[in-house]
Amino acid sequence: MDYTHLGRSGLSVSRLCLGTMNFGPQATEADSHRIMDRALEQGVNFFDTANVYGWRKGEGWTEQIVGRWFAQGGGRREKVVIATKLYGSMSDWPNDTFLSARNIISSCEGSLRRLQTDHLDLYQMHHIDLETPWDEIWQAMETLVRQGKVLYVGSSNFAGWNIAQAQETARARHFQGLVSEQSLYNLMERRIEMEVLPAAREYGLGVIPWSPLMRGVLGGILRKHREGRSASEQTQRLVAEHREQIERYEALCDEIGSHPADVGLAWLLRQPGVTAPIIGPRTLEQLDSNLGALEVTLEDTVLERLDAIFPAVGPAPQAYAW
Repeated sequence: MDYTHLGRSGLSVSRLCLGTMNFGPQATEADSHRIMDRALEQGVNFFDTANVYGWRKGEGWTEQIVGRWFAQGGGRREKVVIATKLYGSMSDWPNDTFLSARNIISSCEGSLRRLQTDHLDLYQMHHIDLETPWDEIWQAMETLVRQGKVLYVGSSNFAGWNIAQAQETARARHFQGLVSEQSLYNLMERRIEMEVLPAAREYGLGVIPWSPLMRGVLGGILRKHREGRSASEQTQRLVAEHREQIERYEALCDEIGSHPADVGLAWLLRQPGVTAPIIGPRTLEQLDSNLGALEVTLEDTVLERLDAIFPAVGPAPQAYAW
């Protein structure tokens, strides 16, 4: 396993991040624990979750599953860089959502209890809150950092302008601010190259792509269809819309002898500023398959052909203006 710093921080994380969103709804607790054990055995030390995962409002089901895995000991907690998120609604009461100082503090306490730990390595804002001033957000985060309950702060689904706002306000407060941004990014969805990636590079944020295989569309979806496996309605719509590109993509993967999922992940790992794509396995087999991406080397000619199939938005951040 290779490791890299998370943005401009001194924190070392694995080049693949284990996403836990399927733990509970799609993978049993026992299977989830086996997946985390295998990931740690293979050197994956970066785990991502969120207080809303599990999709049972207020329960933090997935965080609880991870917490009970930590509680088994054996160095599990000490070896893992745990990242969680807040923003989504944890109850029907008005102050249990978004990024008020009250919700930041109370949500952190809830995540600490469920994860059975005394600190969060990376605490991420799941979305931008347009109604809460940045000074209020940073005051709350600074409090958590001073208390040792949060070590680093990250964002998710922020625009480039949001990153600039956050960092300039943090700079005025002499606070480190954000060290990472978690965004939708893959071969098919490249809009963050326009302004988010340039902003992240400028301010020293590591980029953590979510849905790196575009809901499985880049993971050999046409092969799976030929084998009789079904897909969600949303995935089927994506396939219908992009079928010609997907056919060319899978043909290229066949030509170079690599699985489409490995190629999609390997492409992300070659992109400047990307720290670790998030993989979200439901089974041990899926985890082992995802780890294969670390062995794939994409030649420059292959990267050029991938760009031809899934064109970039242009030279960022000025592309829209020319």
